Amino acid sequence: MEFLRMLLQVVVALTILNVWLIRANRATPYRGGNATTLAEEFSVYGLSRPVMLGVGALKVSLSLLLLIGVWYRPVVPAAAALMGAIMAVAVLLHFKVGDPLVRSMPASCMLILCVAVFMLAQATQ
Repeated sequence: MEFLRMLLQVVVALTILNVWLIRANRATPYRGGNATTLAEEFSVYGLSRPVMLGVGALKVSLSLLLLIGVWYRPVVPAAAALMGAIMAVAVLLHFKVGDPLVRSMPASCMLILCVAVFMLAQATQ
């Protein structure tokens, strides 16, 4: 179970880091509305650039905590819970703007993985 928790932590962390640090300005079929970048996507949701930057900083920080959690386990439950909460909001925002269900799938998958990491972290304490 310990290995599974660590594997899921790394998958979540690297996925989020990829989206925010490498693919932020690239189009994907999962962006909200007709957005082609993260900045456009946040605009579709009615959120400002400062909110986008804050969310991005928080997601990158939580991703780094999940990676640190491979070696220092006490940070894992809080990092997974906060990341999961952000992912839940992301799913809701997709519904708010009327996106097809498929567009919310990456956020939904990250939410499920964060819940699993949280539960596994709690079970192995």
